[in-house]
Amino acid sequence: PATGVTPAQNYSWNYERAFNAQHRAWCAVTMPYHTLGDIQTAGEYLVYSIRHMYHATHRRIAILGHSQGGMSMRWALRWWPDTRAMVDDVIGLAGSNHGTQSAAISLPQGAKLPPASIQQGAKSAFIQALNSDAETFPGISYTEIYSHTDEVVQPNSSPSASSSSLHTGAGSITDVATQDICPLDPYEHLLVGTIDPTAYALVMDALDHPGPAVPSRIGRSTCFQA
Repeated sequence: PATGVTPAQNYSWNYERAFNAQHRAWCAVTMPYHTLGDIQTAGEYLVYSIRHMYHATHRRIAILGHSQGGMSMRWALRWWPDTRAMVDDVIGLAGSNHGTQSAAISLPQGAKLPPASIQQGAKSAFIQALNSDAETFPGISYTEIYSHTDEVVQPNSSPSASSSSLHTGAGSITDVATQDICPLDPYEHLLVGTIDPTAYALVMDALDHPGPAVPSRIGRSTCFQA
């Protein structure tokens, strides 16, 4: 889930319902401190969940996350190398992969903000550690979906100036703004991770095909869906 929400608040009314209708197996990870605590601790919950689901299913798994949740799975992969062989797809929705320059989050270290908010500042030590060495790892497909209208994770105005995008490492990467497919897509940070039909189509494309999502497979009719 994203910062400050539970999996039920983030997903029970959208993706979980869709996965159930598709008979697609899933689990949700509930983070401590309402996903406001130290993301390093949340990362350990992710590591446990990756290992548990991999051994329960006997197959490599996909991880989907929104905002902090679209970034924090990369912390698990970065610092627990055994998890890399267990993950097939990483799918981020408005992920804060390079932190944010938003004034609401990028405050001095002494500011009275929850740890997770401070750690998601663009210049935080956490973000520097997350992206040290390679951003992606071989054998894993990364689909990073973002919106040019994102008011929380900034900048996300272009491929070259996108916090959510990934660029380095040997993983297979698709960085895509919803507006690359639907130029008038209005959905911002909260909605791109919950009800944006363009983002949903990209998520399903990534889950249903080998490799990351391929934007050219998404029909323009998606732009007219609610």
